[in-house]
Amino acid sequence: MADEPKAPVEIPIPESLRRQLDQFRRRLWRNKISEALLAGLFGLVASFLIVFALDRVWQTPGPVRLGILIGGTSLAAIFAPLWLHRWVWRHRRENQLARLIAKKYPGLGDRLLGVVELQGQKENADTLSPRLRAAAMEQVAAEAERRKLDEALPSSRSKTWGLAVVSVFALAAGGFMLAPKAGWSSLKRWLMPLSTSPRYTFTSLENVPVELTVPQGEAFRLSLTLGADSEWTPENGTARYGRQDPVAAIREDKSYHFDFPAQQDPGVIKVEIGDAKHSIKIIPHLRPAIRKVFANVSYPDYLQLPAREVDLGSGVLTSVQGSKVSITADATRDLKSATYGPLTREQAVVGEGGTMSISGTSAQTPPLELGENGFTVPISWTDTLGLAGQDGFEVRVDSLPDGAPGIYIQGVARQHAMLPDETIDFQVASEDDFGLRRIGLEWKGEFTRATDETPATGEMKIVDGGPTSNRLSGDVAFSPATHNIVPQKLTLRAWAEDYLPGRPRAYSEPVTLFILTLDEHAQMLKTQFDRSISELEDLARRERDLFEENQRLEMLDDAKLQEEDAQKRLQAQQEAERQQTERMQDLAEKMEKLFKDSARNESIDKETMKKMADAMQSMKELSQQDMPEIEKKLGDAQDQKNSEEKAKEDVKEAVEQQKEALEKMQDAVDKANDANERFEASTFVNRLKKAATEETGIATTVIEPSFYERTAGMRVSELDPSDSGKLVDIVRQQSNTTSDVRWIQEDLSHFHARTNKEAYRKVLEAMAESRIDVQLEDVRRVLEANQGALAWEGSSKAAAKLNEWAKLLEGEKEDGGGGEGGGDSGGQDPDEDFEFMLRVMKMIQQEQDIRARTRSLETLRRSYEAQPAKP
Repeated sequence: MADEPKAPVEIPIPESLRRQLDQFRRRLWRNKISEALLAGLFGLVASFLIVFALDRVWQTPGPVRLGILIGGTSLAAIFAPLWLHRWVWRHRRENQLARLIAKKYPGLGDRLLGVVELQGQKENADTLSPRLRAAAMEQVAAEAERRKLDEALPSSRSKTWGLAVVSVFALAAGGFMLAPKAGWSSLKRWLMPLSTSPRYTFTSLENVPVELTVPQGEAFRLSLTLGADSEWTPENGTARYGRQDPVAAIREDKSYHFDFPAQQDPGVIKVEIGDAKHSIKIIPHLRPAIRKVFANVSYPDYLQLPAREVDLGSGVLTSVQGSKVSITADATRDLKSATYGPLTREQAVVGEGGTMSISGTSAQTPPLELGENGFTVPISWTDTLGLAGQDGFEVRVDSLPDGAPGIYIQGVARQHAMLPDETIDFQVASEDDFGLRRIGLEWKGEFTRATDETPATGEMKIVDGGPTSNRLSGDVAFSPATHNIVPQKLTLRAWAEDYLPGRPRAYSEPVTLFILTLDEHAQMLKTQFDRSISELEDLARRERDLFEENQRLEMLDDAKLQEEDAQKRLQAQQEAERQQTERMQDLAEKMEKLFKDSARNESIDKETMKKMADAMQSMKELSQQDMPEIEKKLGDAQDQKNSEEKAKEDVKEAVEQQKEALEKMQDAVDKANDANERFEASTFVNRLKKAATEETGIATTVIEPSFYERTAGMRVSELDPSDSGKLVDIVRQQSNTTSDVRWIQEDLSHFHARTNKEAYRKVLEAMAESRIDVQLEDVRRVLEANQGALAWEGSSKAAAKLNEWAKLLEGEKEDGGGGEGGGDSGGQDPDEDFEFMLRVMKMIQQEQDIRARTRSLETLRRSYEAQPAKP
């Protein structure tokens, strides 16, 4: 029987080699699977970062975001499976691993591949010895153990991909840390690429319009405001209308204001502020405009004024408190609606608004009452096309209080000295915004010395006004004698009344009139005369200096007189002479006024007046004839057409004329000093009489029955405050009189030393013997102790002595005047002519005074005829 065939023999791979190959496979799979995972993760994170980055610079469109998302997920969805199929699925068997090892170790790889093939052979033992196969496998396994199969693994990119993944994760984490809102926004837009979710910008703008209507043909402003959550606050931004030049705007607080020129056609504005970009569609339209605004004003009843219409072209209305104002606006097209208000004042709401009544193109508010404060009335309107008018249109209504009238006196100095029978002319003018009722004049007197007389008080109306009279004026001729006002200090004030019920009169600045006695007036004229003489003497000294310089010029040779230096000296002399002439003319005018004022005072004697007139006449001749001729000759000497001899002759004539002028000027000074000496002598009489009058007034006041009965026998501390104040005034008056008498005595001593006149010596000795200053001081001390009887006795005695000395000097003045008048029979005619002229002048002055007092009486008559009606 034949032998049966033997079963195939399989020889497994040695265990050590199998372990090596399993370990190699695991390491291969682990590396490639990690690479696939890391690559897929990298793709996802990188796609997110791309969207995050693009969102920072523009509004990434949905399709682009979708493409980026697909591209990012493709690494995980496509690349990873392919990668795993290549490295995992295709390297799961030993032969596949052997081929991979062969790439690194070709010999070992081939033998490993042979071992794997031997393992799978199905031959029986007769054809292939199992022991030989096992030995061969063992030999390859031993060789494999000596080698590190890990070195045959393909290069691992796990670390690279891991580093890349860590990097993109770090970038993503950094983006979330630095800008979490931006990160979450980009993540949402990445996950949902086709959503309309807006991209996050670090610059956030509030209420950005998609479409904006602007006035056609007008420049307009686009204002954008940063949102409260805006992380960036850029300093500036740009906006561009179509293809026009971009417009820049600097941040103001949280707003950006872009000013665009007028536009006619629709367009798109592209705005870029920081990383915020917006597009706004612009549609220009003509807006309805206001053609005219006016107001109907109804005044308060007390003003008695009719209502009137006021054009409000300026947008401001000013009216008196209590008025009612209705505002009317007329537009360019028919209006659909209009509103006003709320009423505001200094950004505070002071009144509610409302709807305006519409009539075609006009809109009118109801009457608005105007109180103490004004208000602003905003007005808005919409036309029948649905277009609103220009924003910010408003009318300001200012409240004007019915202020007191303005009243003033013009045409007279604030202080004026005059005699009682003189008249001053001035004008009273008043202004008021809302009508003057009347204007007038009041006066109040005050005695500057102790007396029992009553100070003058009174008033008179000047002119009536009316509700529409905003200005009133009237001429006033005021004479103290007309109102029986004796010498005293008088304060004049003009007053005005308007129509506001209960308002007191408005008063002007006061004018102080010093109404003088003849003695006081003479003393004032004496002081003015002293100043005029000082000015005349100064002019004479200056003229003497000019005369000496002209003499020096006269001594120059004919040729040197034509040189530039001499010509400059001549020019300076001519200018100085012109100034001298002007000063002399001014002084002559002052002297003329002083002469006229002196002629009004009867206490100034004729001889003094004559000497004043002579001095005045000399001064007039000097200013009008002599000195201008000198100036002319000096000018002729500078004429370039003159010969040397002619220039020399002009200077010589100027010197001769100036010499004569100096003599006349000195003669005028002598005449003025003579007049002043007589004036001074006459003032002693006036001053003594005034002191006597003061003492008489003090004696009369302290013994006045009502005052004496209240104060007799009482200590000063026990007196009533009013009586105490009156006593203080009397003591002050006594002290002033004592000082005046001391000055009289001192001046009398100097005058006697100059003139050596007998009468003045007698008075001076009598004053010294009587110790009048000590007596007056005793009276003051008695008054301070409130011993009225003793004060009356001392004052009366002092007054009697002062009057006695005044009479003595008055007689001396009359004797002296007569002696001088009769000493020269040849001067009788000139004296008679002057006396006649003086009488005519006084008659003219008296006539002028009568006419002035007649005007004053006429003003007073009119004031009494039209008594002011009670308001």
